Amino acid sequence: QRHHLAGAGRTAPARAARGGPTLPRDPLSVLSETYRRAAHLRRSWYERHPQSRRSLDRPVISVGNLSVGGSGKTPVVATLARMLLEWGERPAILSRGYARRRGGDGVVVVSDGKSLLEPVEHSGDEPQMLARALPQVPVLVCPDRYLAGRLAERQLNCSVLLLVDGFQHLPLGRQVDVLVMPARDLEEAVLPSARLREGLDAACSAHCILVPGSDEDVTRVSASFERTPVFRVVRRYEPLRSLGSSPVAGSRVVAVAAIGRPQRFFTVLRELGYDVVREVPFSDHHWFTVRDLERIHASVRESGADLVVTTEKDGVRVPPQTGWAVLPMTAGIEPPDRFSSWLRERV
Repeated sequence: QRHHLAGAGRTAPARAARGGPTLPRDPLSVLSETYRRAAHLRRSWYERHPQSRRSLDRPVISVGNLSVGGSGKTPVVATLARMLLEWGERPAILSRGYARRRGGDGVVVVSDGKSLLEPVEHSGDEPQMLARALPQVPVLVCPDRYLAGRLAERQLNCSVLLLVDGFQHLPLGRQVDVLVMPARDLEEAVLPSARLREGLDAACSAHCILVPGSDEDVTRVSASFERTPVFRVVRRYEPLRSLGSSPVAGSRVVAVAAIGRPQRFFTVLRELGYDVVREVPFSDHHWFTVRDLERIHASVRESGADLVVTTEKDGVRVPPQTGWAVLPMTAGIEPPDRFSSWLRERV
């Protein structure tokens, strides 16, 4: 599966081979170059020493990205889990559980595929969202995804393991590396100057690239990584869903988002026809305080809005009695038949 890696960097544009756009020689650019080289050396070491990776008994599908912040990994994981269920597999989702309020080194079984077992404070928002959206799929959280995978194999009898945010989790072996890569990543540089965790050449290690956006975005990424299969991710939005018992009514909304790119959420609401009268952004994974909720509800009164709308990920961190609504989103992978055939060959 990795026969193309040795020469893949040569098929990408010059900037991709260097790991990103040329940077001015300021202190941040020096740090970025140091970070890029360290990440490159780490990945190269694991690829030269595959025996150093711990392997699970069942196939592992990793879903990750290059950039920090939201790129749409979580809906892709949910789509893959549903696809595996349709094939008769018993998938489990393994997550680090980033930004949990109550962490720990042990494995937390958020859902066993039958019941939701842990609150969001123990699971983190993304695992909680996946567990609620996929009641038939076990969701496990642990900094050591190998331990979580062992438990899923041995105690929950899972046949395929989905590794969330796993592209840089190199100590764990995987059969399939799926990279979610917006076209904007082609213009980004490495941390701390910009948003990339690794240079663009790392994308050549992926078995496939999923590009959220237009056909033009897919074409741009395909031209940069000619030897890697590239598929398109299409986001689909469902009607607003109430978090409480009150029905959703009205179109004037206060929009609240604590995600990596909150402006994208505000734009989508407007494109769907909602009148966003107030935007309330927070940092990614923000835990809402009583003061935050009071301020948001004051915005509703001041603006004459009908309701508060937030993302599904943020919705799991909001008490149901707030009466907010969430905008459900799913991800389609196109062309579906070609992607399905591609994945089945590897699983």
